[in-house]
Amino acid sequence: MAGRTARLVLLAGAAALASGSQGDREPVYRDCVHRCEERNCSGGALRHFRSRQPIYMSLAGWTCQDDCKYECMWVTVGLYLKEGHKVPQFHGKWPFSRFLFFQEPASAMASFLNGLASLVMLCRYHTSVPASSPMYPTCVAFAWKMDYFCASTVILHSIYLCCVRTVGLQHPAVASAFRALLLLLLTAHVSYLSLVRFDYGYNLAANVAIGLVNVVWWLAWCLWNQRRLPHVRKCMVVVLLLQGLSLLELLDFPPFFWVLDAHAIWHISTIPVHVLFFSFLEDDSLYLLKESEAKFKLD
Repeated sequence: MAGRTARLVLLAGAAALASGSQGDREPVYRDCVHRCEERNCSGGALRHFRSRQPIYMSLAGWTCQDDCKYECMWVTVGLYLKEGHKVPQFHGKWPFSRFLFFQEPASAMASFLNGLASLVMLCRYHTSVPASSPMYPTCVAFAWKMDYFCASTVILHSIYLCCVRTVGLQHPAVASAFRALLLLLLTAHVSYLSLVRFDYGYNLAANVAIGLVNVVWWLAWCLWNQRRLPHVRKCMVVVLLLQGLSLLELLDFPPFFWVLDAHAIWHISTIPVHVLFFSFLEDDSLYLLKESEAKFKLD
């Protein structure tokens, strides 16, 4: 046990100087995974593992090697806690208690609830807003992207939504050119992270930058129009809440009860924000429809 403790202390110092997650660099973890795979992941032992593995686990793609990593992760976590060390990360993630085939059950449930909230609000938007409203196609497209694509895509589409609302209704060509620019930026961003190097610092800086553009643009428009359009106050609340809640994503702590981490809390917290933003889109679309009908009657 003293030898294991010494290795933990040495690794804790080395991990601060090297890249990678501390947990999966731990010799105890690597030895455990190696022995587990030798014992369970080949020949008759592998067939036995597959025969007793629940069908939902195999359908979700959980392999014998994945199971070894999961079990050895908890062996290592238990050793760290017993020796008084902080809980380490494994392969870039905190240890989570698996539920069925969900590695991060709280985040999965929160994501589902976000998607459900978006679907309910989309149905409401369809019911209450006629398709002839000027912002109808853009708002519907935004609804389908909510929570089904990466954060960068949602933020960029929100910026495009703001562009259409502030400039594009009067100058469609400007909105089209701006959309092409955003698509080019998104393609370059995803290509760099996927094909060149996944740089966490760059990705975070990029998301912060486009997030600031999104917040400043929407907030400036809301402040400019708050007296003329009372419903824009909903948008102001949404923008400020999202900016505040985004700080949760910068927090980094082991999950409570091995289930609830900062990302899951952020997902759960944004559910009412999505509902409020769709309420704003509904009010604004109906306002624009009445405005366009009034102009048509005058003409």
